[in-house]
Amino acid sequence: MHAVIRETTYAPERALEDMPEFAAFQAAHAARQGYCGTIVTRVDDGRYVTLTLWASAADMDAAREALGPVVQRLLKPLMTAPTQLYGTGKVVVADLPRRLDG
Repeated sequence: MHAVIRETTYAPERALEDMPEFAAFQAAHAARQGYCGTIVTRVDDGRYVTLTLWASAADMDAAREALGPVVQRLLKPLMTAPTQLYGTGKVVVADLPRRLDG
């Protein structure tokens, strides 16, 4: 499994999880081959850290290429600062339950 960790900043008066643009992006994300899930954490007003998990490095790289235009169209207009990529890499420890929502 591989992970992408990034920070994004949006206007604080609108919660990311309530934005239809984010829901559309997540649907495109989830439709990609090798997608294993995303964890989004609000760390401050309008500031989010996201961990996205992929089955392989190839799946992660293909998704980044394919989803770039989707990000530009749906999310970039909502961002109040450029996204910051913290890093990508192989997951070496994962202690997540099979279902986080239930």
